[in-house]
Amino acid sequence: MTITTSNKLPHPDHAATVRTPSPKARLNWLRPALIERLLPVVDGLISILCGIACVLFYDLFPNTGPFSIDTYASASLLIGVNFCLLMMLQDGYRVKNLVELSQQIKMTIATWTAVFAALLAIAFAMKVSGEFSRGVTLSMFSLGLVALLGWKTLVSRLTLYALQSGAFANGRVVVISESDMHRSSDAMLELRRHGYRVNRTLEINAHDLTSPLMMSAIAPRLNELIGYCRHNRIDQILLLMRWDRQNAIDGLLDILKILPIPVYLVPDANVSRFLSYPLVNAGSTWTAELRRAPLSWSERAVKRVVDILGALVALVVFAPVMVIAAILIKLGSPGPVFFRQTRNGFTGRDFRIFKFRTMRVLEDGPKIVQATRNDPRVTWIGAWLRKTSIDELPQLFNVLKGEMSLVGPRPHATAHNSEYEQIIANYAFRHHVKPGITGLAQVNGYRGETNTLELMQMRVEYDLSYIDNWSITLDIAILFKTLLVGFHQPSAY
Repeated sequence: MTITTSNKLPHPDHAATVRTPSPKARLNWLRPALIERLLPVVDGLISILCGIACVLFYDLFPNTGPFSIDTYASASLLIGVNFCLLMMLQDGYRVKNLVELSQQIKMTIATWTAVFAALLAIAFAMKVSGEFSRGVTLSMFSLGLVALLGWKTLVSRLTLYALQSGAFANGRVVVISESDMHRSSDAMLELRRHGYRVNRTLEINAHDLTSPLMMSAIAPRLNELIGYCRHNRIDQILLLMRWDRQNAIDGLLDILKILPIPVYLVPDANVSRFLSYPLVNAGSTWTAELRRAPLSWSERAVKRVVDILGALVALVVFAPVMVIAAILIKLGSPGPVFFRQTRNGFTGRDFRIFKFRTMRVLEDGPKIVQATRNDPRVTWIGAWLRKTSIDELPQLFNVLKGEMSLVGPRPHATAHNSEYEQIIANYAFRHHVKPGITGLAQVNGYRGETNTLELMQMRVEYDLSYIDNWSITLDIAILFKTLLVGFHQPSAY
């Protein structure tokens, strides 16, 4: 669902442009676009320098080398390029995100770790991992991460200082505001936070704004404000009033045209609510995306690469555990090792999910009973497999087949799916992405039996939040949290 606005308002991040005069405002060399282009270059240089420094350091010790600087410099370049690309994909270099230090730290740790893990998996698969020293590689990872975190912290503090001190261009403004709106406007708070310095405010009451004699009533004050702008090098004029005050806005623009200063219309409370959503171009206009569709092709491609690499690494790591589990299942009770059941996946399509068999029955079809505490159908080895989530590991094969993802809403049995679609609003939106082995709901405690409607509603809310806020960083964070809590699930039985 989208809302379309006029193409006269192309940049709603902080204010929508109404009119731009021909003379240029004062130019400062420090520009957000410049910062956003330079930071990936610096991150890449840090990666390369840390790699070379680690090689040179290890060469100082006897019996540890010699190492090829060219090899490690090339590997560092590859790591740096992939790191920067993933950060750009997550908008990690946008000025508005640079000031969020905690977000920058989480994003840096997750992305740096993911890049190293992926490239190590590729090197292992291509049988070239033997050419790299484990000590140098570990040092490159540690030193690079520490250096990047220190650099991100410095950049965040400097960017915040620059924004608050008005170091970026066009910082001196005057505001023409509907009474008291400038004190309660979230948009104005954001503008001040990002370096816009309000030098003077002209307030107009609501009665005057709706009066046909408004310009006569405010003429003395407006003339005084115009004189102030002329003598104090004001960069911009901001109009802060309801957007349906069309006559008042047109009248102010007509008078203010004598000033060679840009005039901006700040979003009111009603418009700001929609501008908080992602913006999408639609022809010559832009739209506010109130609910996102399934992931774009580029997002799906990135997620698919992470899924394949992660599944291959997990299968290698957990292969001994899976073999032992298969043997214990065979010895523990008659029946197959694997349990296959029909589930609903991406866009609601059916697929057959793989799990280790944990019960004496193999239920599938229109009626399925959820497992409960002390369920007599669960085998002795099945209870342990369910408690530790080891029974979910065969779903890595579903991931490789493209039917599932490592992270996403958990797929429910077809019978349960049909039931919940009738009684829970927006339940069907869970199928906007591939189902996952783990998900946001599961790492927040909503795993296992859902014996009340409220529990399922909470799980669905987490699933929808995951879909609306998806990023590769969120996936990696959920995977790490799954490893931490996966072997202690009180609700799993």
